[in-house]
Amino acid sequence: MPNEPVVAPAQIGLVGLAVMGQNLVLNMLDHGARVAVYNRSGHVTDAFLAGTGAAAASRGELVGAKTLAELVAALARPRRVMLLVKAGRAVDMVLDDLLPLLEAGDVVIDGGNSNFEDTARRAERLAAHGLHYLGTGVSGGEEGARFGPAIMPGGPREAYETVRPLFEAIAAKVDGAPCCEWMGEGGAGHFVKMVHNGIEYGDMQLIAEAYHLMRDALGMEAPAMREVFERWNRGVLDSYLIEITRDVLGTYDAQGNLVLDLILDRAGQKGTGRWTANAALEQGQPLTLITEAVFARNLSGLKDLRERSAGLPAPGTVFEGDREAFLADLEQALYAAKIVSYTQGYLLLRDAVRERGWSTDLAATARVWRGGCIIRSRFLNDITDAFTADPDLEHLLLAPFFEAAVASAQASWRRVVGEALRLGIPVPAMAAALTFYDGLRTARGPANLLQAQRDYFGAHTYERVDRPRGEMHHTDWIGSGGAVTSQSYDA
Repeated sequence: MPNEPVVAPAQIGLVGLAVMGQNLVLNMLDHGARVAVYNRSGHVTDAFLAGTGAAAASRGELVGAKTLAELVAALARPRRVMLLVKAGRAVDMVLDDLLPLLEAGDVVIDGGNSNFEDTARRAERLAAHGLHYLGTGVSGGEEGARFGPAIMPGGPREAYETVRPLFEAIAAKVDGAPCCEWMGEGGAGHFVKMVHNGIEYGDMQLIAEAYHLMRDALGMEAPAMREVFERWNRGVLDSYLIEITRDVLGTYDAQGNLVLDLILDRAGQKGTGRWTANAALEQGQPLTLITEAVFARNLSGLKDLRERSAGLPAPGTVFEGDREAFLADLEQALYAAKIVSYTQGYLLLRDAVRERGWSTDLAATARVWRGGCIIRSRFLNDITDAFTADPDLEHLLLAPFFEAAVASAQASWRRVVGEALRLGIPVPAMAAALTFYDGLRTARGPANLLQAQRDYFGAHTYERVDRPRGEMHHTDWIGSGGAVTSQSYDA
């Protein structure tokens, strides 16, 4: 009886064969990896092995497993298992089944959009068994997964090193450098991905507001708007999202209808933008633009209510100025607001890094985002340069490049927001960005009045400008409150 051929163990196992999972496996196979796969619904695995994965399966490069135990048995040690399942309870359920099958030193990689706090909790659980857990943000959608995503791994550095060659091979490349770098300990990888998604919400909302102004203020038709986005994509706004907006504005169905005009104006969301806003509130960081982008999606969801409210009083005016000048202003307004969006995102990220003691390199996050991911753009080279030149940079608006860019765009930005308000066209993200900028550059704002009010009705105390910061004071505003404050009792 002839000897059976020796089949080498797989380098990595992947659990979850939805579209992202299948495309990521094909990407790995393209780069010479042997991959074992498992899906809870076995027919999905069978269909993949018989379909797009058939050639690799016939060569023994792709191994299908009917159970998690079979998957683990097919892997080289230390075993590396990547999960691409729905965030939340599904991840914990897979871990419950997987944990008894693994040994100390094995690595579990969560490549889904998990909440960073869940990732930190799971990492502690696995560490108690000697296992490593990498919370890994993967961005780029189906195309990115297939041909090169941006990858943001977080967790033990030594565990990352075991998957680094494969991850760098399958990641997008910019100037020859892979869009994959270690993001830091614990939940850092998923936190960075969460901030990425929050910025994505902001970018998309800003572009939608620019489209709204072109469509309703200027009365532009799709071909003209498409030309504008084409032109913008050759300038400072060069990015994937501007590029696909151009393409959307040029897509028609078989009957000659612009597909965009057939789409209901009610936006969906999967929660990562909301997580970013929640994290900002918890950390006390003013992510006004990203939060407004989340609220704008919420408002879009009230479609029936908006239709019933459409008769409310409105300005009833039309744009009467120079259209080309306004379009030039709009490009600059979009650019300036985009700078603020990233400024806010990095304020949140820097604060989290400091609070949690992560070893996150902010320049590395921008380098990774330059390719493969949804927010990829020319602009991220400038952010990389800013944090490379000054790793301790407090915020982007203090970097000479961005300070000069906003100074140049500021007049246009104000004209656009002012005209939108005059016409009654909502620009919540663009306006929030402008008011944030004005608030940030205001050394003495009106919060002293807020503190006086709080002390008046609740004896919450306040700091004084003529005394050391942190020293608290109280005024008996009504003459009968005495010296008792909200901090005077033993809590």
